[in-house]
Amino acid sequence: MLIIVFIVIVLIAIIGISFYNSLIAKRNQVSNAFSSIDVMLKKRYELIPNLVETVKQYTKYEEGTLTKITALRSKVETGQLSNQEKIELDKQIGTAVNGMMLTVENYPDLKANQNFLNLQSTWTESEEQIAAARRNYNASVTVYNNGIMMFPGSIFAGMLNYQPFPVLENTVEERKNISAKDLFNN
Repeated sequence: MLIIVFIVIVLIAIIGISFYNSLIAKRNQVSNAFSSIDVMLKKRYELIPNLVETVKQYTKYEEGTLTKITALRSKVETGQLSNQEKIELDKQIGTAVNGMMLTVENYPDLKANQNFLNLQSTWTESEEQIAAARRNYNASVTVYNNGIMMFPGSIFAGMLNYQPFPVLENTVEERKNISAKDLFNN
């Protein structure tokens, strides 16, 4: 009888350790995925000054937009931001730069400039990498959240006070359909 009790205790301990390790791995994967987003955003922030400088050289673009982009980028460089603040700044910078890209369409000399074309290509690649990093983050968050919400992981997560992470969502502005007609009429 003592052997059976010992085997049951060992089995419960093995299962507990397995669930604990699984939750730790899932939480670390979320942190790793967010770190990937952070790296891609840093790349974007480093690309912005080059893009802005190129645009400045070829257009008399509205000074307010360039100032806003530069100011937002400066906030990022302080390194004093929470993850939520980084996400919010990312949205603001994306909106401002997308507006600048649309304005550039009105300047044929700029569009034909090789430096700008290279920057635009790099920008597009960077945006695609950020989107991929966001998808990876959301997938990792979903796996983690399922792990801490589903039984029996929820028992261990409750004991460890693990909280769910929010998934990244697009803003209402980002969900709007782009009208090619409107773009060409500007």
